[in-house]
Amino acid sequence: MSIEAKNLRIVLVGTQHPGNIGSAARAMKTMGLSALHLVAPERFPDPEAVALAAGADDLLAAAPVHADLLQALEGCRLVVGTSARRRTVPLPELSPREAARQLVQAADEGPVALLFGRERTGLENEELQRCHASVCIPTDPGFASLNLAAAVQVLSYELRLAVLDAAGGQLPVGRPVPAQGAEPPATADELERLFGHLAEALDDIDFHKGRAPEMVMARLRRLYLRAGLDSREVKILRGILSEAQRMARLARGA
Repeated sequence: MSIEAKNLRIVLVGTQHPGNIGSAARAMKTMGLSALHLVAPERFPDPEAVALAAGADDLLAAAPVHADLLQALEGCRLVVGTSARRRTVPLPELSPREAARQLVQAADEGPVALLFGRERTGLENEELQRCHASVCIPTDPGFASLNLAAAVQVLSYELRLAVLDAAGGQLPVGRPVPAQGAEPPATADELERLFGHLAEALDDIDFHKGRAPEMVMARLRRLYLRAGLDSREVKILRGILSEAQRMARLARGA
């Protein structure tokens, strides 16, 4: 298996029906994918998951089960969430083919993740805010409902095409390849620590003046995710935040 396929995580968040987990594993295995991650599934392990995996039970046995999404995204350089709905804070929207190209290209640098939400409600806004972009399968508007495992199959197929394209020597269209020796992109967990630090610093300098900070933080998340920060840039920004907090404490006489 290519390095791209090994680094491609399929993350199922809050799956309600164990059969969908098994069917998703089967869909992945037919397309050469193996890195299945589960976040707080309602029922797993479960015999129904094994039955519907139909030979892909090795993926189920190897699948980590995470208590929260941040654990599942640890080390990821690019995170794309599936969504059929427009949100208050919009994400860059990719077609399935473009999403697959970008994910496979980024997988050369390290782990990446493609997120799928709950059967009835999909990914929550807070979960989508952890994503760099969203992808929507262009179903018929007159009958847009798509089973979770079917969605995994469609996007796994696009990932398979992108992996085969990359193996053939054709560079997928997407993010530019970083220059040799360049700092690696920041991981999802590094970015979450930055966002937590930023929220604390804004409170320390009384930036919000008593107003609710949720919308400001959501927009700042989008800004920094669009910037494509690398690990060194995150460290610089956190250094600035620490200095701002120190000056705020001095101003208060703390």
